[in-house]
Amino acid sequence: MRNPPSALTIAGSDSGAGAGVQADLKTFAALGVYGTSVLTAITAQNTVAVTAVHEIPTDVIEAQIDAVVSDIGADATKTGMLSSSPIIECVTASLKKYAGIPGLRRLVVDPVMVAKSGDSLLQEEAVGALRDLLLPMAAVVTPNIPEAETLTGLTISTDDDVRKAAKEIVAMGAASVVVKGGHREGPATDVYYDGSSFREFTSPRFETVNTHGTGCTFASAVAAGLAKGLPNEDAVGQAKEFVTEAIRHSFPIGQGHGPLNHFYKLWK
Repeated sequence: MRNPPSALTIAGSDSGAGAGVQADLKTFAALGVYGTSVLTAITAQNTVAVTAVHEIPTDVIEAQIDAVVSDIGADATKTGMLSSSPIIECVTASLKKYAGIPGLRRLVVDPVMVAKSGDSLLQEEAVGALRDLLLPMAAVVTPNIPEAETLTGLTISTDDDVRKAAKEIVAMGAASVVVKGGHREGPATDVYYDGSSFREFTSPRFETVNTHGTGCTFASAVAAGLAKGLPNEDAVGQAKEFVTEAIRHSFPIGQGHGPLNHFYKLWK
């Protein structure tokens, strides 16, 4: 029996298990990929709020990356919550250290800035480090509309605005970007751009509040596709399908925004 591909998530922990590393590992498992993890922060979090954040010391973050990569390796990598400049600098240095491993170059950057509850997960001073250090290393960047606005300084309200933002993010050095459309009106349309052409991925919008962890799940699903050898665009397409069905089959947990159903295929 052939071993499954593996994917590494470098992100924060969600004690409510709807987002963060927990959502990433669920996504990897659901898509047939062996998941490994590096914790950058521990959050006290549920479906309603983030009540505390403890950043992991950078030497421990570096040691986690060394431990995973030196033994298990990775066929793709995904970053999530990197809350400060020192953490971004640490992760970037480690990724460069292992640049010879293809899976560290198949990097999906989810520029996590705000939790579904509205709580900040990225310090304002760290936006520049994220933009200047990590984005140029990315195979795919997966911002939502507010994140794309923060990265580019643009106000995004029209289709042309989305495409302009996508061009600017690729100009920052990323190989490709998908600007997610969940914050806009109408069908959920994500716009993918690879520096030469655009492609739109559209799905129906569901009337549900159970969308906690959507961004984490989408980015880790893209990483799972890359780990399986899919081209960037195809990995985005299969991630869109996975997230759409996980939202369609989501369920209420807690008193706020419930999680996606990552294992909907098993629950049918």
